[in-house]
Amino acid sequence: MKLKIFTTGGTIDKIYFDAKSEYQIGDPQIGDVLREANVSFPYSVEPLLRKDSLELTEADRDLLQQRIQQADAQRILVTHGTDTMADTGRFLKSVTDKTIVLVGAMQPARFRMTDAIFNIGAAVMAAQTLPSGVYIAMNGQVFDPDNVQKNRDKMRFETT
Repeated sequence: MKLKIFTTGGTIDKIYFDAKSEYQIGDPQIGDVLREANVSFPYSVEPLLRKDSLELTEADRDLLQQRIQQADAQRILVTHGTDTMADTGRFLKSVTDKTIVLVGAMQPARFRMTDAIFNIGAAVMAAQTLPSGVYIAMNGQVFDPDNVQKNRDKMRFETT
């Protein structure tokens, strides 16, 4: 069973530039994470967007939905910024014949102390085992996009 991965940006792919004193979206990190984990399942990564999730537009979500529907894989993973991840999850619920899991991170994957690696591992397992539907995998849990919120103070996702 092949896993198709779409990347949209977000903190998971951010890079810190000292000279600019700001974060910017860099190259997708999920391929490196999966190679370093020595995974043995087939997957492909398609970089789609490089945006902070607060900058995503309806056109961006339409593009993501179209690429998911066109994908030959039934198991889909989407890396996404955490601020609007639930919004995109709800938007993608019109895709009914695939298992779609959105995942992100509170700290960039390039950081030594990041939640990205753990979240990606959980999302990969969720995408491979859950029935058709749309899910969010964060903080060791799987959430329904209709019943989740980001708790900024605690740096985690919680059921509403």
